[in-house]
Amino acid sequence: MTESRRRIDRVLQPEFISDLKTIELAELRERRDLTEDVESQVSYYRRLLHGRMDLLDFELTRRKGGEERTLLEALPEILAKGMILGNEPTLRHIEVMPPIPESSGKRLIDKIMDDGVLAQLPDLTQEEIADALEKLRDFERQLSAQRKQLHLVIDRIQEEIVTRYRAQHGTPTATG
Repeated sequence: MTESRRRIDRVLQPEFISDLKTIELAELRERRDLTEDVESQVSYYRRLLHGRMDLLDFELTRRKGGEERTLLEALPEILAKGMILGNEPTLRHIEVMPPIPESSGKRLIDKIMDDGVLAQLPDLTQEEIADALEKLRDFERQLSAQRKQLHLVIDRIQEEIVTRYRAQHGTPTATG
């Protein structure tokens, strides 16, 4: 497997799931756990982006006259949006939230999360807010595509683990 510094790059390389039948069960579990960890982090970043998009959407709606509350008045509702679907929190499977990336400016997520748009919101025009919102939406689409790829990797590894348990006439446990 080609060396890569980023975990997401490693787990999305075709070599990561090629020849799974030849890999020891312990290594399969490690790869599944790594991929699940990366997927949790991508999901967390997506939620951060959704929060920012929700704030910008609200501000655009307010400026167009579709909302009378100030952003500050609506903030708790805006930030809670999407965190719960039905009766269950959507991020309940994450035991420890991944760290927010430091602002090194090298990765796109760093630039998106530290673009200063929210701090400058009162001074921005509607067009500038709309442009910032579109950039966030573009990046969210990229993260969503990566997340789908990660799910495919997780499913493929889990399928091999289950196949091995079945071949040994065992029953897969919750921890696999």
